[in-house]
Amino acid sequence: MEREETLRLEAYLKEKLHPGLRLVPRDKTDDSVECYLGAEFLAVVYKDVDEGETSYQFQMTVLQEDIKG
Repeated sequence: MEREETLRLEAYLKEKLHPGLRLVPRDKTDDSVECYLGAEFLAVVYKDVDEGETSYQFQMTVLQEDIKG
């Protein structure tokens, strides 16, 4: 993703989810970014362009061991 696009998406996610989120480009691909809260990795956000429409998929995996309780 282009830097300007990543910044707009980051601003949206900060407003909707948490002001401490940040998006970081991935090394080997330009169709997605990593999402962090502080130093903790949370998710990958994928860009999807289909029939001229662009959308973003926020993919977060939660391991059972992380939700002990």
